[in-house]
Amino acid sequence: MSAATTRSRTPDRLCVEAVDLARAAAEEAAYPGVVGEHTAAIAEGDRVVTHFFECKDPGYRGWRWAVTVTRASRAKNVTLDETVLLPGDDALLAPEWVPWSERLRPGDMGPGDLLPTDAEDLRLEAGWSGEDAPPPNSVVSTEMAELVEAEDADVTDRAVVPVRGSITSVAEELGMRRARVLSRYGLHSAADRWDESFGAKTPMAQAAPASCVSCGFLVAIGGSLGQAFGICANEFGPADGRLVSLSYGCGGHSEAAVMPKPPRPAPPVLDSMASDEFHLRPAPDSGSVPTADELATDLGHS
Repeated sequence: MSAATTRSRTPDRLCVEAVDLARAAAEEAAYPGVVGEHTAAIAEGDRVVTHFFECKDPGYRGWRWAVTVTRASRAKNVTLDETVLLPGDDALLAPEWVPWSERLRPGDMGPGDLLPTDAEDLRLEAGWSGEDAPPPNSVVSTEMAELVEAEDADVTDRAVVPVRGSITSVAEELGMRRARVLSRYGLHSAADRWDESFGAKTPMAQAAPASCVSCGFLVAIGGSLGQAFGICANEFGPADGRLVSLSYGCGGHSEAAVMPKPPRPAPPVLDSMASDEFHLRPAPDSGSVPTADELATDLGHS
């Protein structure tokens, strides 16, 4: 071990005794009342000592003020080096910073928000635009890159309308005139994400009486995704308007249970060809009018 290393571990006496100077520097950086008790003095090198003070600020629990003092060789005056606020072992720290591209979650975008895509996004690959160079409003074009690098960048819509009847116009009608399209990785990642939400392994599909492949509310889609997915059109189903796997299912299957027709009473029969007679007084032999003998018996006459 060298002599310089041995001397650096021995605190300088004058620097260790400069507690009042270190406290005054800490209170000047903060304000009186926040700097607490003196906790330690550590030698940082030859005639360089750092004094530590407690921090009583409620927002910086576990932090401490570190004031470094020093003096020149053969000098008796101690001078201030720096004053900082450092976290301790049990300090309350802010979470680690995460880039916005990693903090973004589905559903975070709102009206008017713009989500730029990386030029090297693995979910996309080069498409066909009718020319060797991409359109000027594409994110992979050189002109757009120069606009982004400028301080007053302003993205404007400068898409060129193809001439009617040209190959470019036909490609645009077929959906082929795009600078970038979904790559195989992007297609598979999207399919895995949709299958996780509305696939065969979900609790709803496990309890369903049948799968969506035989449901009348399924709207078929084209392309390669149409072999495994469709759109649910049942307004009472849990996946209405969503892209669902053909192996998904729910209780709203069109053929799960056919509702029977409600019973209806027979229509009343009315005889409009004949008339019914209704007497003003009941007939004597109808049984509804008592005879004279019955009246006499009830009144006690013989």
